[in-house]
Amino acid sequence: MGLYLRAFLFLVFTVSLPFIFNLFYPLPKKKFKEYQIGKKVDLSKVSFQRGTYGGTLYSALSSDPKTFNLVLAHETSSTDAVGELFEGLTEVDVKTLKPSPSLAKSWEFKDNGLKWIFHLRKGVKWFDGKEFTADDVVFTYNEIYFNPKIPNSTKDSFLIGGKLPTVKKLDKYTVEFDLPSPFAPLLYSLGAPIFPKHILEKVIKEGKFMEFWNVSTPPSKLIGTGPYMLVKYEPGQYLVYKRNPYYWKKSPWGDRLPYVEKKVKYILPDVNTQLLKFKSGELDFYSVRGEDYPQLKRGEKKGNYTIYNLGPSLTADFICFNQNPKALPKWKYKLFSNRKFRWAISHAVDRKGIVLTVYNGLGEPVYGPVTPANKLYWDKNYPKFPYNLKEAKKLLKSIGLKDRNGDGWLETPDGHTVEINLLTNSNNPLRVQIGAILKYDLKKLGIKVNFQPLDFNTLVEKLLNTHDFDAVIIGLTSSVDPNGGRNVWMSSGQLHMWNPNQKKPATPWEAEVDKLFEEGARTLDFKKRVEIYKKAFYIITYEQPLIYIAAPLVLEAVRNRVKNYYPTVWGVYKPEMLFLKGEGKAEGKSK
Repeated sequence: MGLYLRAFLFLVFTVSLPFIFNLFYPLPKKKFKEYQIGKKVDLSKVSFQRGTYGGTLYSALSSDPKTFNLVLAHETSSTDAVGELFEGLTEVDVKTLKPSPSLAKSWEFKDNGLKWIFHLRKGVKWFDGKEFTADDVVFTYNEIYFNPKIPNSTKDSFLIGGKLPTVKKLDKYTVEFDLPSPFAPLLYSLGAPIFPKHILEKVIKEGKFMEFWNVSTPPSKLIGTGPYMLVKYEPGQYLVYKRNPYYWKKSPWGDRLPYVEKKVKYILPDVNTQLLKFKSGELDFYSVRGEDYPQLKRGEKKGNYTIYNLGPSLTADFICFNQNPKALPKWKYKLFSNRKFRWAISHAVDRKGIVLTVYNGLGEPVYGPVTPANKLYWDKNYPKFPYNLKEAKKLLKSIGLKDRNGDGWLETPDGHTVEINLLTNSNNPLRVQIGAILKYDLKKLGIKVNFQPLDFNTLVEKLLNTHDFDAVIIGLTSSVDPNGGRNVWMSSGQLHMWNPNQKKPATPWEAEVDKLFEEGARTLDFKKRVEIYKKAFYIITYEQPLIYIAAPLVLEAVRNRVKNYYPTVWGVYKPEMLFLKGEGKAEGKSK
């Protein structure tokens, strides 16, 4: 079979898959919006049951972790693997979306918010039995996060006018943060994990931190204070976690949490394999794709599970063009850094068509980093780039791109064929479908696209370390406070992925966004902060450094044996309260 025929059949299959699926599992004749799509959760009406101890929860990861070192982790494959081993001074309460106490039990501030004093919990232990104290907090911030030799995104979130806070110990259970200027998102930023001084101090002094806690590290060496300990890792197969018997959180009845004794996270790159394992009862959780919904909804009662509707996604997949002048040929850098080129590509993205074919109608087009789910920062007046190939052709022509030799492909004024190597992660079939659609539509404009799905960790390596890419389809996680995205939107940020770690802004618009994010961090008036960040998001959407595509509806299928499960788009409410029906010891028997 010839190359072009194979490519054509691949395109037809990926684009048409949801329609083919629905021939066998047809949707109701009415539109989706006229039906209740999944169960909604109202956190104002939450009522927890007293749990029982024991049992094993089964879930899936789409990739092996790249590292066990959370300071260096930029990908969900790593953070999902070891995130719950560690805790910060604060955490976000997903019910109120406000910071709440974690390793710090309380705090106070003085000097108009320039001095913050945190009172730590007593009796918290690291996995190896050592007591958690103020020394661990001071060490984590001064020697790890604020260490100039250790690049990390947490440092980005704490920079205030180029300066960092100073952190000092007042006594064994009290620390003080002195700020160079008022810093509104401090309590959100303090959700960053705290690490054990007695384990890492020697590593830091020897300059070995960047290689420490890699995926070859025995799980027993990963020392945190979180609710679960990693006890086994089999690459390409699974990770096994055991309940921390000395975890500090307790239930309203005084039971030491968590209730669930063990967790297993299978490494399943193929989403279809995840679906089959969920349907067969081997997984307790499954993130439902639009194409899965009709069949799963019909099997809900028989399969003894519930589909939850968490609303639109907080973020969306996007196309990122490389604008790093050190990583590209000059002609590509000139092209990708041209706003009109990015506008043209944005107009060539058939967002509505993608929602219909890829998300089975369960989603909506978006054009920037804020989706309708984030009601506080969403603004209907953000710039829009509707699907319009005529407008795209007009923009491309205005920057000198045309078919000069009659071969059907556009060329630059200096004769380079406009050819783009487009990457995405192969274990995400939705992104693979989007890539196929983009290749087809960009061909209509005369742009040659070489589309290549890659292993997720290989993709991240190219994106963040080697910068060996033209364009990529990927996504980012979202944070409650916009300052949590500082590492993406500030020109000096680690995840400013189109051109990261800039010593000074490469463009006037990036300089303006830097200024607004600095201003937003310093502004204590909440309403004013919102307007400042809206201005920044308007500029970002106008410039299209990341060409956002669509926000799918977030649907989660969960086994009914999982009790006290209250999911939200921001995360599960009090996950340590989960327990498994019919398993474990009698209620109220804490240990």
